[in-house]
Amino acid sequence: MHKKGHITVEAAQRGIRLDAFLAEQMPELSRSHWKTLIQEGGVSVNGAASKPNHKMQSGDLVEWMVPEAAPSSLLPEEIPLEILYEDSAVLVLNKEAGLVVHPAVGNETGTLVNALLFHDPLFAALDRAGVVHRLDKDTSGVMVVAKSEAAMAELQRQFKARETEKEYLALVWGEPPQRGCIETAMGRHPVHRQKMAVLREGGREAITNYETLEQFEGIALVRVKIETGRTHQIRVHMAHIGNPIVADAVYGRARRHNLPVQPRRQMLHAARLAFNHPESGKRLSFEAPLFDDMRSLLEALRGNAALEDIQNN
Repeated sequence: MHKKGHITVEAAQRGIRLDAFLAEQMPELSRSHWKTLIQEGGVSVNGAASKPNHKMQSGDLVEWMVPEAAPSSLLPEEIPLEILYEDSAVLVLNKEAGLVVHPAVGNETGTLVNALLFHDPLFAALDRAGVVHRLDKDTSGVMVVAKSEAAMAELQRQFKARETEKEYLALVWGEPPQRGCIETAMGRHPVHRQKMAVLREGGREAITNYETLEQFEGIALVRVKIETGRTHQIRVHMAHIGNPIVADAVYGRARRHNLPVQPRRQMLHAARLAFNHPESGKRLSFEAPLFDDMRSLLEALRGNAALEDIQNN
């Protein structure tokens, strides 16, 4: 059995490598998986075999045939999950910081996928155990996982069509404007390839809207809504405007600030996710409460601010 598919390249996607293009369009398969498939002749561009580094052109017709996934060799692991909602089509959870979503080199076990396989064996029959979107290892918050192939395809369509709503809470350094919209192109850093960056040429459109909710001394709580879902988008964009996420070891600069609570990971939380139920079509919205580390820091900042107000009056 094989899965067939095709897609036409849009003008904004011009210049992207074929393997990277496919991985971004169909994230249920990794870039390395697509690279292997291209090399084995499972992908064509305008009817002809191609190479992984082929640069996309506007109007290119990309077609592929993917062999059905073999039964998963991953092992179920009893890892606690904070489940917000579950039915026969979807599972919604509040992912804790430190939990890697997909197994990879260096993180072959102890991932969200391993936890899902333990929670329900049906996930073993689905590509990537039904995972349709990601959060960084040290970003906490709400995620939706599909429980059938039909639900997975529909949720992937909604994410691609920007029909979902994704809202985050973040603690950032400095005093950002009351609100703003950051629109840039984003892609791999030209030198540090493990990092993402704002690019002057190439890259893909990235749009981030933010609003300052509370301002403390040198730190602000912001609400962030993203219209696109680029890798590390919020972390890169907030650093780009000079307000990096607190404790972001990759995109943040070291700050000398006597924090009341010392965070061990970036203070970024996916607070709300809305989507249409893949079977009923009903609009659903889920909010994920903050975990103890971020909540404790926020409460301590509020306590310090209240104390300063009392002392100043």
